[in-house]
Formats: sequence, structure tokens, C-alpha cells
Amino acid sequence: MYKSFLISAGLLFLTGLSTQAQLTTQTERAQQVQLNTITTAVPFLMIATDSRSGALGDAGVALSPDANLVHWNPSKLAFLEEDLEFSFSYSPWLRALVNDMNLGYLTFAKKLSKTQGIGGSLRYFTLGKISFTDETGAAIRDFKPAEYALDVSFGQKLSERFSGGIAARFVNSNLTGGTSVGGADSKPGRSFAVDVSGFYTNDDMKIGDFPTTLNFGFNISNIGAKMRYTNTDQYDFIPTNLKFGTSLSLELDDYNDLGFTVDFNKLLVPTPAIYDNDGVLLAGKSADVGTAQGMIQSFTDAPGVYNPETGEVESGSVFKEELREVNIGGGLEYWYDKQFAFRSGYFYEHFSKGNRQYITLGAGLKYQVLTIDMSYLISTTQNNPLANTLRFTLRFTLDDAAGSDEDANTAE
Repeated sequence: MYKSFLISAGLLFLTGLSTQAQLTTQTERAQQVQLNTITTAVPFLMIATDSRSGALGDAGVALSPDANLVHWNPSKLAFLEEDLEFSFSYSPWLRALVNDMNLGYLTFAKKLSKTQGIGGSLRYFTLGKISFTDETGAAIRDFKPAEYALDVSFGQKLSERFSGGIAARFVNSNLTGGTSVGGADSKPGRSFAVDVSGFYTNDDMKIGDFPTTLNFGFNISNIGAKMRYTNTDQYDFIPTNLKFGTSLSLELDDYNDLGFTVDFNKLLVPTPAIYDNDGVLLAGKSADVGTAQGMIQSFTDAPGVYNPETGEVESGSVFKEELREVNIGGGLEYWYDKQFAFRSGYFYEHFSKGNRQYITLGAGLKYQVLTIDMSYLISTTQNNPLANTLRFTLRFTLDDAAGSDEDANTAE
């Protein structure tokens, strides 16, 4: 089914791992780490949307607020420094696989008062042209699958240094255009989801003689209904995700600023269990549960290393697999004169959970109301379809322009 191909092969970024030599016994096979990647519908919701975070190892939940916070952490809206911001990001995606897959992201953030902010975004993902054929190989039609997500969000200060935020999201995924697939009529998948987030910031600190700002943030995103693409009873989880992280920025002097950030991510959806040929559960937990139950059991449902000879799970392997489901991204950001930025980062995912491992680089230029950012991805694994990914972001702050006009009028 084309849906499975697009989601599993094209969007989850599985890399080509070298095939291991044939094991001689079942016991030796059980001792190896089992590949057990978690798959969901609409994984485009997990893609880092902007170039700043894209250059920092796909980390952004605790960065200083800007218009792109709508994706990372809506609670940062309460700490916006500018009155109004707009941002547009674009990335040619998975060009190692296809040449017509693209991601666009349009967002705004508005400061309502000293304690509140609102935001919204539109994320559009086009998957290129797909040719559908029947069982004999005869062409049925060509179609360009596309997915989009429309968000609205709100942030509120709960204290001088802490804020909470929520976001509501409508997701539409049209992968087949109504084409009959496997004898079943298909339809666009749709879902409604929410985010719940928090943000803490403290700019009244010093490390040595350097004024320092310390941030912490978390976001539980895409809490929503399962999605289906046919009228059958087959439903897919959307990528409910827990993200938490921290950032630290130091003002070295009037011209130089240095920042560090790190994010941790864990999907809150069931891990695939191990079944025998008759469908009997051998290890792990069934994924045939609701969204809330799936989120809860996602912390304890890894099957671990199952030994078919003894019918037992290797001691300690369940906990190890749960730890492997946490991926890490982070980086360093340097600003000169608050106008020129240079960034670098790294993202790590265990090879048994997808093997996304790459270095990121980027730069930014701020000129009055316009900021231009760019990032570049360098894969550290072979045959990674994410290799050489570019992202571009334009960000506008409109209150500075208004302030400049007022100054000019005053001068006259």
C-alpha cells in the first residue's frame, strides 16, 4: 500500500544498515539488539521546521522566543520580546530519494500583553508525484500526495519566570486522492490534536562576570485521535511526543553572545510488540489501545530482546530499549553584535530506532526588521536520505518598524 511506503520508507528516515552475518543459533540471535522502529501516521509533524533550530541539532523547546516557537513550545508566547513576528521557512526534503518533496512553514506570533501571547501556523508538506498502478502494472493515475497542519496557540505567564501554553491543531493527510488501494476505497486521513507546554526563564544570573540567561522547557505535542485512510477498522497513531530541554546563553561583552541548548525527545505511542506466526503475543504490549492508554504504556511497553529458545525476555533489555527510544539533539549558537549568528549542532538516534545521526551547521543575519537564517545537514551514517538537507527561514518583526516611524515623526 502506498501509504505504508510513504510513511515507513520515505518519512521516517530509516537508513540502510549493513546486513549482519547469519547467526548460527537462536540463542545468539536473541542476544543481538533487535531493530524495532516506531512508526506513526503524519510523521511530518515531527520535522524541525525552521533553520535556527535545524542548525542546532533540531533543538528548540527551550530557546529564546521567536515566531517559530509555535512548533516548539507555545508557552514561550508569553515571553515574546517583539510585539508581532512573522516567519516563513522552506526546505527541499529527502532529495536523496526524490526531487520533488518539499516542506513549507508559515507562522506568526503576537504579544497581547505583558503576560499573554497568541500564535498560529500553517505547515504544508508535498510528497511529490506518485504513479498508481493496478495488479497487472497498468497505470491508473498520477497523484501528488500532500499533507498540512493548521495550528492556533496561546501562552500565559503563571509567574514572573514561568508560563504555560496550549495549542490546537487540525491535520489533513491526503496520500492517495481517493484511489482504491488493496481493494479498499481510500480517503484523506484527518485528526485533531492539542499541545500542552511549559517554559521557565531566569535572566537574573551570572556565570563568572558574564550575565546569563537560563531556560527550561517542555512540550507534549500532538495529543490527538488516531487517523485512518480507509473505511476499514485500521487506525494509525499520530506522533504524540514528549520534548523537554534546556538552554543557556551568556553575554560575553557588548558584541559577543554565546548560547548552548539540548533537547530530549520520546514518542508517546506504543512500541511494536513481538508476535509469533499465529499472532500470539510473545513480548511487549498490544498496540490495539486508545490514545491515552498508548501514551501511558509507551514508557514500559518495549519488548526488549526476546529469546525464542527459552521463551523469555533478556533481563534488563526492556529498560535499555526504552532508553534507546529517547533521541537527543543540541548545539551551540554564537552571535556577533546581535546581527551575525553562527550555529552548529548534532542529533543522535539509536540505530535500532531509526539511526538518524547527523551534524548540523547554520548561519543567520539580522538587519533591522528582517532576519535570514540557513542550515545544512551533514549525515554521519551511510546512505542517509537526510544527507545535505538545506533549510531557509525569513523572519520579520513589525514592531521595530512601527517604532522607527514614531522616532522619525518625533524628529520632524
